[in-house]
Amino acid sequence: MSAATAPKKPHIPVLLRPLLKAVAPITGEWLDGTFGAGGYTRALLEAGAEVVYGVDRDPAVFDMAAVWADDYGARLKLVQNTFSNLDEVATELDGVVLDLGVSSMQLDQPDRGFSFMKDGPLDMRMSQAGPSAADLVNSASEAELADILFQYGEERASRRIAKAIVAARTTEPFTTTLALADLIEKTLGKGKPGQSHPATRSFQALRIAVNDEFGQLIEGLEAAERALKPGGKLAVVSFHSLEDRIVKKFLQARSSTGGQGNRYAPTTEIIEPAFKLTPRKGIGPDSEELAENPRSRSAILRVATRTEAPASGAGRSGLGLPKLVTGVRK
Repeated sequence: MSAATAPKKPHIPVLLRPLLKAVAPITGEWLDGTFGAGGYTRALLEAGAEVVYGVDRDPAVFDMAAVWADDYGARLKLVQNTFSNLDEVATELDGVVLDLGVSSMQLDQPDRGFSFMKDGPLDMRMSQAGPSAADLVNSASEAELADILFQYGEERASRRIAKAIVAARTTEPFTTTLALADLIEKTLGKGKPGQSHPATRSFQALRIAVNDEFGQLIEGLEAAERALKPGGKLAVVSFHSLEDRIVKKFLQARSSTGGQGNRYAPTTEIIEPAFKLTPRKGIGPDSEELAENPRSRSAILRVATRTEAPASGAGRSGLGLPKLVTGVRK
């Protein structure tokens, strides 16, 4: 079986065409830090990358890639790891691609517990290891749960939902996705036609907390800065405002020279920027992509080019990281 005739991918890579255009020409060694179904990896290989490291924390994705991975031989190197450690996988890279959040492939598997569309265990662990969403829901205090739902899901009714969860779990612990989704729906009421399910924000928040997604994101961006060689490209696709805010602020901070002051703030030290924004603004889906892939509606692509400056190791203040008051998750 050739790469061209391999089975259809489980999902369509979002913003693939603008990504390939923004990082062209594609040569040398690349790393796909969120391998998933392999869509970006295969596209990079077919566009001219000599080697692509496919990195993912989910061991199941490599089993699914077995039907086509051998077609690329030594050009494809699969590594189970988190993208926060990507500079331990490879350095002097020509490019790094990150597709953030949960994939449609994972959402379509009820046994993974990411979605409430079908019943399944309340799991949500991308690595299939460590504490699950059920562990968090059944053990965290009311204040801790409310904090997570508000900070990570931007759920305005976080306190009401947390109170209902704590009251309900005294009778029976939560073990399934539908049990939790049904409770949230009863607490908030059914949404209006065309609106998302009332549990959408809560499930997002719990998934982010279980997988420490924001901590992983910051560490992954810093690792990419260390791993890319001068002229190397960093391309990040995000799907909600919290993720994009972190990526945007990180790249703005790392592409700034500092030194600008005003009458309210002192001039800061001049620094050599580690990245150049290419382009300066985020890229969203065009009408063709929206028609092909409705999942792309909220997606934003940001691309930056590594300079010759050394990795700065600058602080994380001002990068837009949501902060839990209770300190349950970092």
